[in-house]
Amino acid sequence: MSFPSLPPAVPALVNRLAAGRPVHAVWVNELGGITFRIGSGAEFVKVAKPGSVDFTNEAHRLRWAARYLAVPRVLGLGVDHGPDGDLAWLRTGGLPGVSAVHPRWRTSPDVAVRAIAVGLRALHDRLPAPSCPFSWSAQDRLATLEPLRRADLGQPPPIDQLVVCHGDACSPNTLIDDMGRCCGHVDFGDLGVADRWADLAVATLSLQWNYPEYPGRCWEDEFFAAYGVTPDPLRIDYYRRLWQSEPNGSG
Repeated sequence: MSFPSLPPAVPALVNRLAAGRPVHAVWVNELGGITFRIGSGAEFVKVAKPGSVDFTNEAHRLRWAARYLAVPRVLGLGVDHGPDGDLAWLRTGGLPGVSAVHPRWRTSPDVAVRAIAVGLRALHDRLPAPSCPFSWSAQDRLATLEPLRRADLGQPPPIDQLVVCHGDACSPNTLIDDMGRCCGHVDFGDLGVADRWADLAVATLSLQWNYPEYPGRCWEDEFFAAYGVTPDPLRIDYYRRLWQSEPNGSG
């Protein structure tokens, strides 16, 4: 996932939803999906090829999580068949703050890493796992893999603590306010109940990609200290390998 280096073409669908307001591409993911900001940032539209993402499921998760946490408010959902071809799309309201990998926070990674950790801990603490209708369990994820990949991974380790996981806890999905605090999260397509290490393993793995410019700093240690947990090498290794075995596992 990255900020687009060159402005991508704006689909006709997005221009229609913008209704004359300025449109700016702010994010491109590894599957070719694009997030567009409309106007000053009160609205965002995510577009993707059908089949590469399930925005219907993400909308359900956002509506559920919004009762407990700062998440984008769903404004519209559908599939548009326009002159640019078939597109799946999701329209949400904006949140304050900017991504943890915004240039401002790339130059202050110590602040960003702490905000990511504290924000993820708050998400795990506030979302009620007993009443969550969604799953992101290792067993459910293993069932979607080819048999050889499942065999290579082996059985998941015993569960440490069940929480509602974000499902894509990479650094870009944490939003940080002007004071350097987490003020929300985005991209909830895989939100569901799982061992907290499913999130923690991916969150710390992504620190290596998103803040590589500071040799000698162990961002993982700083993350775990801020989250408030001792690293668990066995669970970290397993959940990273599971993540990397899935289609979205490039971060």
